[in-house]
Order: sequence, then structure tokens, then C-alpha cells
Amino acid sequence: MKNILISGASGDIGSEIARKFADTNNRLILIYNNSKKRIDNILNELMDKCTVVSYKCDLTDDELVCAMVDDIITKYKHIDCLINSAGVSLIKQIQDTTISDYNFIFDNNVKSTILLTKYVSKFMIKAQFGKIINISSIWGKVGASMESLYSASKGAINSFTLSIAKELGYSNITVNAICPGLIESKMNSFLSEAEKQNLIDNTPISRIGTCEDIANICEFLCSEKADYITGQIITVDGGFTL
Repeated sequence: MKNILISGASGDIGSEIARKFADTNNRLILIYNNSKKRIDNILNELMDKCTVVSYKCDLTDDELVCAMVDDIITKYKHIDCLINSAGVSLIKQIQDTTISDYNFIFDNNVKSTILLTKYVSKFMIKAQFGKIINISSIWGKVGASMESLYSASKGAINSFTLSIAKELGYSNITVNAICPGLIESKMNSFLSEAEKQNLIDNTPISRIGTCEDIANICEFLCSEKADYITGQIITVDGGFTL
């Protein structure tokens, strides 16, 4: 049985990734922080399809992350796939951003990914096997107006992915990042219909992406079919950034 750890599992993309892996051959370990009601609904939805458990954890707290990963290893022996899906966004002009905004974005988007990777990879190295997937964004590659901190944090995730792929490859661990474009999710609910249509008009595939589009790539990257793929920043945006 594969143990698949998914952070941000109560979010739209994270929960869809969980649904994609809901198979009797998998044990899903879903990490959340504040959205207990939503994570309980996901557990109830998936419990008849696979083995699924949840952990509440503030992923920006080094000691809590370390203790959580140790507990998971004690109970379930190994972690085969780590999917870093936790993240937040912020819409602000750079002149209006504060140090609190910076800490909020970088703690939740970057620090959480680094801490989970740090503690999980230790056990993957011992096992000489692992798959790590970081959910990034196209804005980490091309930048977004009014989202400078968010774009910078996702750029950091992309660079971290490349570095860790080189570092962990010798232990048979693959590390890749997925950069979604416009996805139908709560994170993009601030967009007006006119703004959405403008983005669709500039997308060759002529539609908004779905959370399942991202989950499909996660499923592939965690499979043996992707054993020779590492250090890749994979754009899933319908051609928007072409």
C-alpha cells in the first residue's frame, strides 16, 4: 500500500488530488490547518474508497511539522508520495504590502513546503524511494500584476524544486513542480465574469482549467510511468503562457 501525504487537502486542488488517489491500494494522509468541517466531509466522502486519515498541523511551525511526520512514520512506516498543495494568495499593489503580508505569503507558500520536504525526505532517503510534487503557479514563472508577493513565493517554489531534485535524485527520489494557470477554484473567485472571459479568450484551449486537470498530472508523476522525470516545472494552463 502506498502512503500519500497531501498538504492543503481541504482546499479545492488538494481535495481533488485526494479524490484522484482514492484507491484501495493507497492510504491517504490529509493535512489541514483550519478547515476541519471541510476535511471531515472529504474523509466521509472517501472512507469507503480507500484508507484515509487526517492530521491538523500548522505547517509553518518547525516543531509541529517534525512531530507530525515522526508520528506518521511511527504509525504507517513510510511515506511514498508527498504532494505540497498548501498555499495562500494576496492581491495588493506592492506599495501597499506590509511585512505581515510578506510573512503570511512566504510562511504559508514557501516555509511550509520546505519544512514538509525536509522532514519527509529524511525517511524517503532511508527507503531509497520517493515522489515529491510541489504545486506552484504560472505566476511563479511569468509574474502577475498586483500579486508580486504571491508570484515571488511561487518562483521560490520552482527554484526549490530544481535544487531538491538534484539533491535527492541520487536517493531515487523524484521532485517536480506543477504550475497551474487559471483554475476554477475559490482562490480565483475574486475574478469577475468579464475578467474570466478575457483570460479564456487569451487561452488557446479556450476554457478555464479544472482541479482535476491538476490532479491528473499529480497521478501521473506519482506513478512508475514518471520514474525518470525529475526537476521539471510543468505548466498546466491550456497554453495561456505560450
